Amino acid sequence: MPRRYTPQEREARAREDYHDPTAGIGGAPAARSALTMRLILASFGLIACVTGAVLFLTAVIQPAIAAVWAFFAAVALADLVVVARRKLRGEPG
Repeated sequence: MPRRYTPQEREARAREDYHDPTAGIGGAPAARSALTMRLILASFGLIACVTGAVLFLTAVIQPAIAAVWAFFAAVALADLVVVARRKLRGEPG
């Protein structure tokens, strides 16, 4: 069972420099995650890979290549889930 965080802990975890161990060194600004761009790219990758898998399975009849496309589609889906959870948690980006 996952640990439940208090609202204060969630707020602290959602701060911009939470994942950046080098924030502030040498006057550098805190790193910002481009979660929205990553979400868009993962969505595009999922659509493209599913389309590729279906085309190679039906039109070209190459199940090995279709399996590779399906694997990449699964990776894109996993990335979508991770990014969506991070955005729902309140991380900026």
